[in-house]
Amino acid sequence: MTTPLDPAAVIAEFIDRVSPYNPHPDAAPVAVVGVRTALGEDVFTLSDHVIRALCRALESYRDPEDRGDCSGCGGRHLDENLHCRDCGQLHGILGQVIAEHARRVAAAGDDPQ
Repeated sequence: MTTPLDPAAVIAEFIDRVSPYNPHPDAAPVAVVGVRTALGEDVFTLSDHVIRALCRALESYRDPEDRGDCSGCGGRHLDENLHCRDCGQLHGILGQVIAEHARRVAAAGDDPQ
């Protein structure tokens, strides 16, 4: 079972990790971020250094479920086996190899021996 995240606590921990490296710790805050969840709400005032770090962290995030686009339909719902849940096609080199093998088997089945 996955431990539930407390978004406000995660943001507070991020601020604590990044703040010591602020080259201008006495500068006025430049942003306010509010978080409201079922666990409660919190408001954070952020320095330029922290908000830039937060933006860079968000820009670089890639969802673990992101396995690219389907080469068949362009959908973004590839499972862990690179099987497209939208069109059913296998994606990538594995899908190409399996499709070619299936065509060879089908062609061999059509030839009387």
